[in-house]
Amino acid sequence: MTKSIDWTLLRNAALAVAKNAYAPYSKFRVGAAALVDDGRIITGCNVENASYGMTLCAECGVVSELARSGGGRLVAICTVGNDEAVTPCGRCRQLLWEHGGANMLLEVNGVPRKLSEMLPVAFPEESVFVNPKAD
Repeated sequence: MTKSIDWTLLRNAALAVAKNAYAPYSKFRVGAAALVDDGRIITGCNVENASYGMTLCAECGVVSELARSGGGRLVAICTVGNDEAVTPCGRCRQLLWEHGGANMLLEVNGVPRKLSEMLPVAFPEESVFVNPKAD
């Protein structure tokens, strides 16, 4: 993808979708917006659960939307929480790695950084067990 990344557009999309977050417990509304390699902008928001461990992060919503809308590879992502920039948690960094790779960009404190800088020892995609019967 040769299109430049409009970080302002991504941030505004993340801020808009954060308003849809389901966050009755923490009151921490998170939104994420990502650029896909075909030029689409996709979004997701957090969905809490009384059992915090079952909470779905905004980045999980982005990856679900990526699959739902036809797939592709993530190029860049911007995540906001309560109207301020936040970085994805470790679990989400691994999830993003599998759908965007080491060179996917994250906005960190207003500066684009490669995912490989934020998750230097990710599980590589080729190391993940694939069930040959799932085809």
